Amino acid sequence: MRVLLVEDEQPLAGYIAAGLRKHGFAVDLAADGRTALDKCDITPYDVVVLDRDLPVVHGDTVCRRLAEQGASRVLMLTASDAVEDRVGGLMLGADDYLGKPFAFSELVARVHALVRRSTPARPPVLRFAGVTLDQPRRTAERDGRLLHLTPKEFGLLEQLLAAGGDVVSAETLLDKVWDEHADPFTNAIRITVGTLRRKLGEPPLIETVTSAGYRIAG
Repeated sequence: MRVLLVEDEQPLAGYIAAGLRKHGFAVDLAADGRTALDKCDITPYDVVVLDRDLPVVHGDTVCRRLAEQGASRVLMLTASDAVEDRVGGLMLGADDYLGKPFAFSELVARVHALVRRSTPARPPVLRFAGVTLDQPRRTAERDGRLLHLTPKEFGLLEQLLAAGGDVVSAETLLDKVWDEHADPFTNAIRITVGTLRRKLGEPPLIETVTSAGYRIAG
């Protein structure tokens, strides 16, 4: 799940980004509205977490343009939680609104809710080929055996299970599980698939489809 965090206060941006990554999101950063719009022109983000008071291009303008494009869900953050400000943000096209300071658990829950709205509906617990992945609890099992997965391994398995046996391309995995700093020519996906295969155990579940990607064998 790919998120763009637009926040000009660097310590806060680092804190939010680190927390979202621990919860399995691939997070890109922008410190001003112009950079945010440029990144959104390149990458189809599932959710944009948008500070309202931004330099260069104001957050209101960014929100309005993103709403017009309709490609990403927008969660607007602001230091003001007054009713008129919440209404104003929603009228600009924001999908949700959260005042600062906020509980981080609430931010994560709201981002998850927007992701569910931005993609085809899927159950919170994915089951396929003997594997159970509980997205809210961030746990995964195979035939009742708990799997100890890194965030990248969890995200990769989540994408493959959600595909229900269909092939998922390496490009899609890179886009959904990694962030903007990932080298498109990296072998990170191949390495992560290898470690995930070992943790899943026998018989092998993840198949490599030559020149196409990967899939879970049902």
